[in-house]
Amino acid sequence: GVFQLSQAQKLDKVKTVMMLNQVENARTEIEKVSSDPKAQTNPEFWYWKNRIYAALYKDDAMLAKYPDAFKIADEAARKYLQLDKELKFVKDNNAQGFFDLYSTSFGKGVQKFNDKAWEGAVGYFQTAVEYSDLIFTNKWSSVPMPFDTTSILYAGYSAQNAKQEALASKYYQRLIDNNVVNMGGQEMSELYRYVLYNQINEKKEADFKKYLGIARERFPKMEWDEYETEYLEKNYTLAERVDVFDKEDAAGTLTETKYLLFGDMFYNIPKEDKDKMDSATVDKFKHKAAEAFKKAFEKNNQNGLAAFNVGVIHYNDFGIWDDRYRANIKLLQEINATKKVEKDPKKKAAVEAEFKTKTDPIRKANADIEKLLDQEANVAIEWLEKAYTVFKDKATRTKTENSIGNKSVDFLSNLYGFKRDKARGKDQKAFDAYEAKYKLYDGLHDSFH
Repeated sequence: GVFQLSQAQKLDKVKTVMMLNQVENARTEIEKVSSDPKAQTNPEFWYWKNRIYAALYKDDAMLAKYPDAFKIADEAARKYLQLDKELKFVKDNNAQGFFDLYSTSFGKGVQKFNDKAWEGAVGYFQTAVEYSDLIFTNKWSSVPMPFDTTSILYAGYSAQNAKQEALASKYYQRLIDNNVVNMGGQEMSELYRYVLYNQINEKKEADFKKYLGIARERFPKMEWDEYETEYLEKNYTLAERVDVFDKEDAAGTLTETKYLLFGDMFYNIPKEDKDKMDSATVDKFKHKAAEAFKKAFEKNNQNGLAAFNVGVIHYNDFGIWDDRYRANIKLLQEINATKKVEKDPKKKAAVEAEFKTKTDPIRKANADIEKLLDQEANVAIEWLEKAYTVFKDKATRTKTENSIGNKSVDFLSNLYGFKRDKARGKDQKAFDAYEAKYKLYDGLHDSFH
């Protein structure tokens, strides 16, 4: 009994000295109690040790003298919380030690943050978040708050700048989970964006879908579709992306923007993927892209970019077939130039037969190519004219829209020039119509500015 009384008396002395704000003297007294083995299981001892060392931590001059003050105060706080589940000594006295650890760590975090010492800032703000959570959860503060949003936000920003993506995302997710959409009059959609990008990179599909849904609900006027397609690009194979597109297309859930994004995804296949494909597979994806762009235009017939993209895909195909057609013509000319002139009637038939064997397949190929050229030209014209009409009628255009307008008229003049030349000497009416169209678009060269 006497021994216990002695420890209690010593702690009373600690308390008295602290009440007089003699922190260093209180430190001396608490260290005397430390030598008592029973102090280790006494919550009151740890309460006062935390309170004293937290006060030393708060004072810059004292901290210079006792550089381990935070470490000791933090350890004491944890021991106290383990031993006093009812928090009796905080209730009987106050939570000053916890407040000092919170506010001092927050202040030091701000200093580090302003100095752009991000890793140091992260450590301080983590402490501020931990102790503010204790304070607000236990309602020790006179201000009723569920948590300190500022500490959490600073912890997230610091971790983000320190390139600690998972930690930053953890803090931002906490704010999102608590329905934070703006702070100090500033909307916080950037937190949602960061979390989504982190989940894309970490391939956390369930979390990604959850937070994408939350972002769409809270910021309905913002564009979120690109995050979904980015998730697909980073984490799905091309075949899997096509499957997602087909399913969503059939379900009618694709928006104009998503059709555009899918079109871009299928058209601009990464080189490492394209290198593994044969030309037929590349062609399949190209036409899948055209399908997506067409459907984007169906959603909004003022989307000139979508129409232009369809036109360009078919214009490029037209160019490929045109090159093959010309190469075949050149080959026929070369065969013709090297044709043996045979005057002997008996041998002439054999020479002609050999010549025919060489040239017939090429002529047949070009006859087939002519049909494909016509087909590609017609589709390209249809969609390029749609794009031209959209941009022609716009009162104000962006630099990109002017560029697309100029490309559209140049491509159209080339296509109508092709159709005119094909009709020359065969169909005067068609020739005149194509000539008029050719002149129209040729005259509009560089007219969009």
